[in-house]
Amino acid sequence: MMIEIIISVAAAAVVALPIGFFCGVQYRRRVAEAEIGSAEAQARKILEDGIKAAETKKKETLLEAKEEILKTKNEFDAELKERRAEITRQERRIASKEETLDKKMEALEKKDETLNQKIKETTETQAKVEELRAQQFEMLQKVAGLSAEEAKAQLIEAMTEEVRREQSMRLVELEAEFKEEADAKAKNIIALAIQRCASDQVAEATVSVVSLPNDDMKGRIIGREGRNIRAIEQMTGVDLIIDDTPEAITVSGFDPVRREVARLALEKLIADGRIHPTRIEETVEKSRREVDAEIKAAGERATYDTGLHGFQPEMIKLLGRLKYRTSYGQNVLMHSIEVSLLSGIIADELGCDSTLAKRAGLLHDIGKSLTQEVEGSHVQLGVELAKKFRESADVIHAIEAHHGDVEPRTLVAMIVQAADAISAARPGARRENLENYIKRLTKLEEIANSYKGVEKSFAIQAGRELRIMVKPEMVKDDDMALVAREIAQKIEGELEYPGQIKVSIIRENRATDYAK
Repeated sequence: MMIEIIISVAAAAVVALPIGFFCGVQYRRRVAEAEIGSAEAQARKILEDGIKAAETKKKETLLEAKEEILKTKNEFDAELKERRAEITRQERRIASKEETLDKKMEALEKKDETLNQKIKETTETQAKVEELRAQQFEMLQKVAGLSAEEAKAQLIEAMTEEVRREQSMRLVELEAEFKEEADAKAKNIIALAIQRCASDQVAEATVSVVSLPNDDMKGRIIGREGRNIRAIEQMTGVDLIIDDTPEAITVSGFDPVRREVARLALEKLIADGRIHPTRIEETVEKSRREVDAEIKAAGERATYDTGLHGFQPEMIKLLGRLKYRTSYGQNVLMHSIEVSLLSGIIADELGCDSTLAKRAGLLHDIGKSLTQEVEGSHVQLGVELAKKFRESADVIHAIEAHHGDVEPRTLVAMIVQAADAISAARPGARRENLENYIKRLTKLEEIANSYKGVEKSFAIQAGRELRIMVKPEMVKDDDMALVAREIAQKIEGELEYPGQIKVSIIRENRATDYAK
């Protein structure tokens, strides 16, 4: 029973399935046809709307184009009108210029005709003048009794003699004027350099003295059987002079650096109180390092004060050693700085390279840093050091020529030579023994009095000028320059002196009478 029911349901389902499928297909077909019809109607509507919009846009575009064309045409017409007006103005201007040019051409033609007429008249006048000149020339020859060549020769000879005389007089005037101006300018430059450069007076003495707290300290410094003093002298290379001077020891030595090391070491030992060979060795070594540092610092200060740079470290140390070197009581480092500054000032006034002059001035006495250790003059040693450290040829030549060992060939060498003389000869720069000073003044007067015709002589201005009164009947005016030159040469050959000595010859004629 159950099976039959299932079979019946299945059969019914088989029959109903095709029928349902057919009905569904028909329904979907009717729905699709309805949608297609609606879409076609909508498409026709959209197409019609688009055509209407395009027509409207077309009309608007045509209208805008017509307006743009009209605007462009109006602008073109205005520009064309303006250009035509400009061309008309140019044509009028050209026509005016052509008219002016024609008038100028006519004026020039008239001037040309006038000029030709004047040239013709001038030529005729010149011909008449030449004719008259020839006639007068013939008359002059007859009156003078000389030919033209003879008269010309006499005239040329007379004019030549006159020109020579005037030339000689003018040369004398120019030479005197030049010397006067050169002397005035040189004095002005030197005075300006001295005024702008301020330096110390005579430096400290060459012998070092160490103060002691009491005289008992002398025994401690000497030590048992003199072992302490021997240790100090052996390690420092100086001599200690312990005499009856109260509370003082004198340090003596040729090398100023060693003397300074010994002085510092003694001061440290005295302050410390422990004086024995081992302590002495430590203290001397420490003092030597301090002196080396001070030497380097002194060299660096010298380059800073002069505004120079580019020195090698060894050269700076050699400069610093000059701090402990003196010459006639003048500190050589201070003297070198002063010469450098003076050289720079003089070079500026003369339009020369002031930096080069300052460098040469600072190094001109560099050889004195080795004179205690190496044989040779300080000039020779300075030249060798400058070559070793590759200084310029001008600096080397200035070092070589600053004492006249060779003739100065450059302006820088002459400037350094002058600055060196100024620094050494200025008052208070160096110590000079009073007895030697008096002897030099006496010798100056003796040299002057040894010449025939000299009446009196006076050494004035601290020996920097020698004034000589001569007898007018024995020394003529023309001989005065020769006598002054001979006396100056004799002074140069027989005396040593700083700077220069001016020799002035004075000749005076006097006529005396009495009214009774």
